[in-house]
Amino acid sequence: MKILLILNDAPYGSEKVYNALRLAMKLQQEHADVDIQIFLMADAVTAVLPAQTTPQGYYNIERMLKAVLNKQGQIKVCGTCVEARGLEKLALLEGIEVSTMSQLAQWVVESDKVLTF
Repeated sequence: MKILLILNDAPYGSEKVYNALRLAMKLQQEHADVDIQIFLMADAVTAVLPAQTTPQGYYNIERMLKAVLNKQGQIKVCGTCVEARGLEKLALLEGIEVSTMSQLAQWVVESDKVLTF
């Protein structure tokens, strides 16, 4: 089974990205046959910048993203969203690719379930 999670919110300030990644990690832990794909859009693209300092009282999104990647999850970010935020020249976490709406569309039609956060 393929499950696609589409994330839109900034990594800190709300718990949407955190909860999406918690779900992705739990699915990988309890259902090894599930293929997890994550596509980050809008302000969620800022989650993939390395070496962020976690605000006091918050979870570390970088560690959670790496955990998903370490269990063969795929993570891509919207290139248009990256460019709109002036991030195109910054390094991303290793294993995460800048992508396109065409790729997202392909993932949507190939997925058994699509969840948005």
